[in-house]
Amino acid sequence: MSLILNSISSKVVLGSALAFALALGGCGFRLQGQQVVPESLSTVAIQATDEQSEFTHALREAITSSGGKIVPSIGRGPGDTATVVVSRDSVSERVLSVSSRNIPTDYELTYTVELAVTRGGSELLGRETFTLSRVYSFDETKLLAKEREKDILVEALARDMASVVARRLSAL
Repeated sequence: MSLILNSISSKVVLGSALAFALALGGCGFRLQGQQVVPESLSTVAIQATDEQSEFTHALREAITSSGGKIVPSIGRGPGDTATVVVSRDSVSERVLSVSSRNIPTDYELTYTVELAVTRGGSELLGRETFTLSRVYSFDETKLLAKEREKDILVEALARDMASVVARRLSAL
């Protein structure tokens, strides 16, 4: 009797899980961080002032992982390729606080990107500015570690910025 009840309860649990998964899929639920590239952005060329910046690399990865295709900006087809023009890609650092000996103790890193998207001569997204910032502490006795921490924060800001831009592009 116990074996029959276990078999029936496992089928009920399996059936409930399947029904729940179908309901989530039917309502348009997607895991966070997964954007779908619209048809207008299925093929993208990226023109940036700094082709090797952290943001440009992260944006290429975000578009590719969303199902888009990156093509070189030189020699692309005029009407079938969207062009993301990154006109500004900069990181700035600002002192937030100093110690009693006038040594900086906290900094704010700000990553700013300005871009526009065109396709076949028409503007899909006008020039838009995106800004993210992070605060980090500074200790002069740990100079090498803090320099590395700053580099890691810049990389993280670039990835986060690319994610924000990819979400914005998926809404086009």
